[in-house]
Amino acid sequence: MGVSLSRRPRTATVQVWAWATLVTNSLVILTGGLVRLTGSGLGCPTWPKCTDGSFVPHKALGIHGVVEFSNRMLTGIVTFVLVATVVVVWRWIDTNRKTRRIAVIIALGVPLQIVVGGISVRTDLNPWVVSLHLVISMSMVAASMLLVFQVRGVASGGVVRRETGRVISMYAVLWVVVYLGTIVTGSGPHAGDAHAPRNGLNPHVMSHVHAFAVYVLVAITIAVCISLRRLPEGRLALGVLGVELAQGTIGFVQYFTNLPIALVAAHLVGAAILVAVATRLLLAVVSPASESAPHPREVARRR
Repeated sequence: MGVSLSRRPRTATVQVWAWATLVTNSLVILTGGLVRLTGSGLGCPTWPKCTDGSFVPHKALGIHGVVEFSNRMLTGIVTFVLVATVVVVWRWIDTNRKTRRIAVIIALGVPLQIVVGGISVRTDLNPWVVSLHLVISMSMVAASMLLVFQVRGVASGGVVRRETGRVISMYAVLWVVVYLGTIVTGSGPHAGDAHAPRNGLNPHVMSHVHAFAVYVLVAITIAVCISLRRLPEGRLALGVLGVELAQGTIGFVQYFTNLPIALVAAHLVGAAILVAVATRLLLAVVSPASESAPHPREVARRR
């Protein structure tokens, strides 16, 4: 998995780094969520330093300082993976402008997240800023799946326009569901700090609004599954539906059990997985084979 500057990376190596980009961007969603769920959002009360006099937490900050600082340090790991991915993609023999642009855009998400993270700390975890933080992270997961798809060179199954339109509609509703979920969070009890502001909306009302959007999403996804049942993409659609149903189940259970930390964390991970698999389905039905990647037989020969 190492980045060698003496020779051009093989396709298999590029694929590993693309998957690493997807995994690390998903992992940071979980760790960021744990910061909020453990009330550690202001464990390091300043930015970019942890305290006015130190970049690292001291004993007085307790476990909250450790949790928040650890999440900040994870940014360094993510940065390394994304920069390494840019280098590998740039030097890949089968690369092209589109693939390089995707890798660079994902990498630029890190400084953007650092800025938004700093603003959230300096605004005492304003829920609207924190929501933006999560939406950007989910967007980076989607872009990472696009990169995986691009370097794998998976061919489209030639889905007709009617089914394509349904998949696009499903994907659009998915992002509405994701954003509504951040609003529900911004109205609920897990603020990241005992003194952090809430968005002022009724959490029970917003939970029902969010649930209604989920019902619409599941209904459209079922229609997509029926439309694609005889095509290779049908399995992908069933996978998306399965994740949606699992997410819905977790959502209902956490609502009726007063939002236990473990379930909320699982819901966050599930959201990242759902964005990834839905993006994969969308790409399968709207994109031709990757321009940059060779045919799978060619990939096997180069390995």
